[in-house]
Amino acid sequence: MFALKSLSSYLFGQTNKQNIVELNQGQLYIVRPQSPKGYSELIFKDAAAFIRKTGQDFQYQLVIQRAYEEGEEELLEEESGEEGVIDTLGDKDEKTFLLDEELRIRVERKRDGEVVIAWKDLSGDEGDLFEFVCDGSVRPESATAFDLVAKQCQYERKYRRSHEQATERDLKEFAFDDEPEIPAASPLSSQPSRSPAISPIARSLNDLREDSPSMARDSSKKALVPQSRTLDQTPTKAPAPRQAPESKEVLASEEAELHLFDFQSGTFILQDQDVQAIVYETGNWTYWLQITGNKQQWLGQEVVPDINPVFNFEYLSFIFNHYAEDGSAYSWLLKFKDRETEEKFQEGLMQALWEHLNHAKWRKAVQDADRDYVLDSFNDLVLEDEKDDEREREAAEEDEEEDEFEDAVDRAATPDFDEDEDEDEAEHLGDDGKVNKLLAVGAKIDRSFVVRGDKIGVFKHTPDNQLEFSTAINKIATPKGKSFAPSKVMLHMSDRNLIMQNEADPTSLHRLDLETGKVVDEWKVHDDIPANIFAPENKFAQTTDEQTFLGLSKNALYRVDPRRSGNKLVDGELKQYVSKNDFSAAATTEKGYIAVASNKGDIRMFDRLGINAKTALPALGDPIIGLDVSADGCWVLATTRTYLLLIDALQKEGKNEGKLGFEKAFAKDSKPQPRRLALTPSHVAQFQHETGAPISFTPARFNTGEDQEETTIITATGPFIATWSLKKVLAGRKDPYHIKRYQEEVKADNFRFGSDKNIVVALPNEVDMVAKRALQRPTRESIMATPKRSKARGSYLSRNEIVNSPY
Repeated sequence: MFALKSLSSYLFGQTNKQNIVELNQGQLYIVRPQSPKGYSELIFKDAAAFIRKTGQDFQYQLVIQRAYEEGEEELLEEESGEEGVIDTLGDKDEKTFLLDEELRIRVERKRDGEVVIAWKDLSGDEGDLFEFVCDGSVRPESATAFDLVAKQCQYERKYRRSHEQATERDLKEFAFDDEPEIPAASPLSSQPSRSPAISPIARSLNDLREDSPSMARDSSKKALVPQSRTLDQTPTKAPAPRQAPESKEVLASEEAELHLFDFQSGTFILQDQDVQAIVYETGNWTYWLQITGNKQQWLGQEVVPDINPVFNFEYLSFIFNHYAEDGSAYSWLLKFKDRETEEKFQEGLMQALWEHLNHAKWRKAVQDADRDYVLDSFNDLVLEDEKDDEREREAAEEDEEEDEFEDAVDRAATPDFDEDEDEDEAEHLGDDGKVNKLLAVGAKIDRSFVVRGDKIGVFKHTPDNQLEFSTAINKIATPKGKSFAPSKVMLHMSDRNLIMQNEADPTSLHRLDLETGKVVDEWKVHDDIPANIFAPENKFAQTTDEQTFLGLSKNALYRVDPRRSGNKLVDGELKQYVSKNDFSAAATTEKGYIAVASNKGDIRMFDRLGINAKTALPALGDPIIGLDVSADGCWVLATTRTYLLLIDALQKEGKNEGKLGFEKAFAKDSKPQPRRLALTPSHVAQFQHETGAPISFTPARFNTGEDQEETTIITATGPFIATWSLKKVLAGRKDPYHIKRYQEEVKADNFRFGSDKNIVVALPNEVDMVAKRALQRPTRESIMATPKRSKARGSYLSRNEIVNSPY
């Protein structure tokens, strides 16, 4: 509920709008449990509910407004005249109620998932209620927001002051938990001891629906009989707590409120108003988070990266994931009384996590300035404002217009296909016992290359943004004829070559001539220094005939020049470290600046090879498994298993203002502020609830293209691909990512070169080019929505979207 308080404050502040909050579809009933008139009567078949300002300070109205279908108003007038039906409330189209605590207004979610708003009929008999039954299309969080705003309006009317001065405890006065359960409103679900009363109007409209095929198919209107729902509506319950290990040293102990995320309603629900959240050491670099209330133990959790910690100081909250003994995931929220309390808890928890990952003492190993960098990387720092909303609406309208145009082009350009043939091909998938593993997307030519064991599939990018199987390169082998499965690949020399690594021979690389389909060269990099990682000379070297490229071992960074005789490592451009740096990823800018990351979680920035790094960013402790940089070098994107880190490399102040971290070092006290991009803890819990697998991202990448600005980030975890809008991230949006779910695990993914509109996805036995617009906001429904195999055009396994080839 804390998050919605900001929402309602924003709505209350819109003085130019009369309606504060709205539920846009539902039905209005009057329910008379004790009346001989009939148990339940439908008043408005289709309606919307509003909370509206009045002309007086601190006065608000609850408004229920009827909505008409085409021709319905005339029909109702005729029915009313013929049957003598009268509107007993005196207004044909709108019912208004002064929003006062005397109404005892409540919002309740029924066991079948139906959301009902109920309030007393003050002019009726004892127990009579009005009930607004929300349509199934109304999101649960919208009803939660409506409930919160109603409480705040009642608070203002009663105390004659702004709701901004009210605490959550103050608003609980208007929850009316002592009222009995809201009785069912639907006439067909009324109590069996009473005959349901259906008005002649409702009866005639129901008959009309049944007689009219067009109306029966209209899914945008709610039928009089509530429809069954396929989603499980059981409220989320906390798992049994685990036994806490023995404490050695307490790092933090603070009081807070405890909330549990409910998968069904999509909200955090208060569990305990007063708990003690304790972080303590248990020995051997292990740490424990224990949460205990006055009456019970709530939960215990080892402090590991998978808890996905997020601190939000605007709402004084800490959100994290908790894993029960059976592996199921839950999302919890702690709300603290003030910022100082949360800061003390954050330092203790982050100390525990850092020490667990680095096996070193936080205060001895990390300087003060570096501690701020580490702490900031786990904060939810960005905020929303009304201007951001307007910018996003404008951008969404532009994107929608562009997408509609592209859809029209796709429909005109896409041919029909033989459905049976598509089905026949699918039967042979996976016959070789191997799966797709690696993906390389062409920049100079419109091809994608997918590695599957010792084979490489070549897929053509068609003008209508689809994939077409072109050919297969079988039995990859060294020049001496020894076959191998490439463990890493990189396109090279205007996409004519593919540089490959044989995991069994890490000090050598192989060049595959893509025109002949043969491995034509084996390059010995060095007798003792392996090529664990290789990267292009610069961001767009792949589009040119540049022959040199970068190589990295665990402790060395160097240039590889295939034109050299003997070993290909250029000795004069070798930077080798004595300490074990454990390098894990590298990327380059358009100018050839170099970013290097490690399994320790630190990042180094170089302007050229053979020298010390200009900037070294502190290790967070999580191994970095992927690295990318924007072409201009302003943004560095690092991937860990459970989150991404977006770092602004442009210096904003000081003597090096305007310089990149690649060119000049950041001052000790002005490290860049990192942005941590992660799935929200509630989505993580839902992902794992659906798939049973932990979050494990593929290396994230920007969209890229010469003379094109980076706008989107892509990665994948399990069967989901996810994209982040860079514009939304930088504007501080709370929902900057979209997802798409597949039936199987996504093995590799990348944007088509020169576009952020199309994504190439390698699944175990299929390759897909999907439009970015096909991704959706993450909701319970989109997370659950596993696509089905279908032969229809445009479906999950359509020839026009998925290439099925065992090549």
